[in-house]
Amino acid sequence: MIYASDFRKGVTFDINGEPHVVLDFQHVKPGKGAAFVRTKYKNILTGATREEAFNPNDKFPKAHIDTKQMQYLYNDGELYYFMDQETFDQVPISEEQVEDAIKYLRENDMATIKFYKGSAFLVEAPNFVNLKIIETEPGVKGDTATNVTKAAVVETGATIQVPIFIEEGELIQIDTRTGEYLGRAK
Repeated sequence: MIYASDFRKGVTFDINGEPHVVLDFQHVKPGKGAAFVRTKYKNILTGATREEAFNPNDKFPKAHIDTKQMQYLYNDGELYYFMDQETFDQVPISEEQVEDAIKYLRENDMATIKFYKGSAFLVEAPNFVNLKIIETEPGVKGDTATNVTKAAVVETGATIQVPIFIEEGELIQIDTRTGEYLGRAK
């Protein structure tokens, strides 16, 4: 059990048998009346967010989330298949669950899969990936103004904003949490 007074960002808990994760919280102690915890939380299964105030003494069951590193194998048009590296079991995952991560994953890349009660609900790409640029406009010599960017398509199909001096065929590093170009890969 977890008390509302123990809420922090990322804490998981159950309400009405469904898992939720705390996105934001604030302990409020008004001049009059009892203290309360203003909480913004998200349903892990449906993605719905909600804001609610709880009494600091309210108790909730802790939601148990399992995390595994799995290898992305292939896409059959509808489902994306990931393999457990220990048991070699293949887990099919729907497009809605992988849409944020798949634009940074190539076949055979590793990803973090989160499970609730044995079923996968979220796929996360590594925080930093190195991908090859397959399409971008050529840079114009002498056009060296700072912070000028252009669109580039990487090998996974994602479109990233890169500096104008980056050419097709170059390997770049990307922060998958923000989708930003970090630099040339070493």
